[in-house]
Amino acid sequence: MALIVQKYGGTSVGDLDRIRNVASKAVAEHKAGNQVVVVVSAMSGETNRLVALVDGLSRFPNLREYDTVVSAGEQISIGLVSIAVENMGIKCRSYLGWQVKFITDSTFSKARIREVEGFRIRRDLDEGCIVVVAGFQGIDDMGNITTLGRGGSDTSAVALAAALKADRCDIYTDVDGVYTTDPRIEPRATKLERISYDEMLEMASMGAKVLQIRSVEMAKKYRVPLRVLSSLEEGTGTLLTEDSEMERVVVSAITSDQNEAKLTIKGVPDRPGIAAAIFGSLAEANVNVDMIIQNVSENGETDVSFTVSKREYQLAMNVLDEQVKKIGARSLGGNPNISKVSVVGVGMRSHSGVAQRMFSCLARENINLQMISTSEIKISVVIDEKYTELAVRTLHEEFELEKSLADRISA
Repeated sequence: MALIVQKYGGTSVGDLDRIRNVASKAVAEHKAGNQVVVVVSAMSGETNRLVALVDGLSRFPNLREYDTVVSAGEQISIGLVSIAVENMGIKCRSYLGWQVKFITDSTFSKARIREVEGFRIRRDLDEGCIVVVAGFQGIDDMGNITTLGRGGSDTSAVALAAALKADRCDIYTDVDGVYTTDPRIEPRATKLERISYDEMLEMASMGAKVLQIRSVEMAKKYRVPLRVLSSLEEGTGTLLTEDSEMERVVVSAITSDQNEAKLTIKGVPDRPGIAAAIFGSLAEANVNVDMIIQNVSENGETDVSFTVSKREYQLAMNVLDEQVKKIGARSLGGNPNISKVSVVGVGMRSHSGVAQRMFSCLARENINLQMISTSEIKISVVIDEKYTELAVRTLHEEFELEKSLADRISA
């Protein structure tokens, strides 16, 4: 008997027919002799509807109350899935995140899980139940409802799989696996049968929407076997693993992220403690900073540019407006119309020349590079948002990602 955690996203529970489909998959796994825990998101569009209600009242709401509102969608999903399962003749029990409990810190709207109490779930599984758990939700030490951020149900599922020592965690979504790039941008994108945790981490951080980055981090840390597959069609999906055949190819995937904005502070005094003051003020406001570029100092001044998410752009501008005056910088500017495009591949560790090929490829299309960032297995550039699709398609062709893995290995 295996213990399987299945996670279903909003599209997978988008209407009653799809909820019946989710229930049937869980029941089939149960009838195969396995213990089954199902983690579900809110129905497709429901979280967006709740966020819009909050935004209609306040641009900067109290985040405790924000979490109270946006966590409501999952309650409906778990109840409906449980009813569908029981209608198929299998005992079922549903739990909200605070009932299980997913104990988190108090960083509302993007809380981090500290502990998962799994004893109620183990008890129900031993009694022959399928257990359905609300993803995305948690509870802090003070009893406040918290949420884990967009895509947080992925993290809920992996955390639960780790806590229960599950044999496998299957992430069901509306795509049938992880692709070499977004198929909506490049129709020739190919599905990857396997990908390393490290590559998936980079892809998730660089804009790939398949998995939330924290779920991949957790899967790697606790060695949770993780599969990404479609809830709407049969298939083997993509397996995340520690070692990958992808090490034998230079580039595995191209990602893009149009959910970023760039801020630039000009005339920053070049002395110790200034960077700490700038980024400390952003940290206090819970603004996550991504790429950071600092120019060479001239006449005791430098320019600093960095990126944040579009949603936090105006908050970052507001925080820094006063900070810029305090440190004596010359000006603060911003550009919300940017995009980050990245090439990712563990094979880059042992191959040179990837940056040159990437930059030359983009130059041929007259795409200007505003910022550049690298790691051991990825290269990212910030470009004008309007060139995103052109950049992705061109790079996908440059690195021949339309070919099968076998063909790229043998080339």
